[in-house]
Amino acid sequence: MTLKGGVREVLATEMLEALGVNTSKTFALFETGEELERGDEPSPTRSAVLTRLSHGHIRIGTFQRLAFFGQAENIAELVRYCLENLYGEPAAASDKENALQLVDLVSQATATLSATYMAAGFVHGVLNSDNINVTGESFDYGPWRFTPEWDPDFTAAYFDHYGLYSFGRQPEAIHWDLAQLAGCLSLVAEAPALSDRLTDWSGRFEQALVEAMLRRLGVAPAGGQADRDLAAALINALASREATIDRIFFDWRGGRDPGEAYPSDAFRALAKALEGREQPAARLHPYWSDPEPCSMHIDEVEAIWSAIVESDDWGPIKRKVNAIHRMGDAMGADATAA
Repeated sequence: MTLKGGVREVLATEMLEALGVNTSKTFALFETGEELERGDEPSPTRSAVLTRLSHGHIRIGTFQRLAFFGQAENIAELVRYCLENLYGEPAAASDKENALQLVDLVSQATATLSATYMAAGFVHGVLNSDNINVTGESFDYGPWRFTPEWDPDFTAAYFDHYGLYSFGRQPEAIHWDLAQLAGCLSLVAEAPALSDRLTDWSGRFEQALVEAMLRRLGVAPAGGQADRDLAAALINALASREATIDRIFFDWRGGRDPGEAYPSDAFRALAKALEGREQPAARLHPYWSDPEPCSMHIDEVEAIWSAIVESDDWGPIKRKVNAIHRMGDAMGADATAA
């Protein structure tokens, strides 16, 4: 891969992990010293080898390939492998039961992945079925972005002219990918039964989104409608785009109302929804007293790369990774304290 792509993946995976997204991790990035020719960016460019850590590398696209060739026996065998080795679930004697169980597990995993993308403000860029791991681990980042504001139309990929994978359409795209998995498994199980397993996805996504939004805000769940109302008020406030996503979560961390800094009706409604739910323990780490939140917007990503490509200066990326770790420590430690 290109060195630039490797640098970008380091930054993406570090930030996503800190924000609670189930993601592959970057173990090592080595520059090879070779010049790499690419058809989609200026060439020649510096090349690298990136080593990822993940629990599995089986994609929905892996099943699609087997289905294309009509290899039902191999699909059944791969389903058993995924259940036993990736999910730690015992496979049944029936291929049909195994297929239904796998769809159910992948449904929950991808619903959670979609929800945590939204809470993180992350836009993957290319959410086709070959970029969705059946474990729900995020990986294979292309032209990703963190959207500065809660903008459903924000698009990461320069070639995504119709916003197919825009910020607000990511749940739709991932649900479509899950439907492709169910279609492949129809070679070993009845299509109506598989289709029934897909109907729960929207509810699972909505519940996972509520949990992810409250987790990033640093507010403990109360359960039921109260949490749904709070998450709705939070999303409505974010959608006002009066401040960046990172700034809003930073300022309101632990359910604290910053008061005059957010006078609009949307934020006053959020303050109302948070009454009685403030958790000062969620702001104990010194990070929450910093003047600015730790963000990962494209201008900073490009500046980090420029330092490397122009003067072989790796200081900015090392400092940024350390800053991300500090933010992750703050969120993790405070969640435990809360």
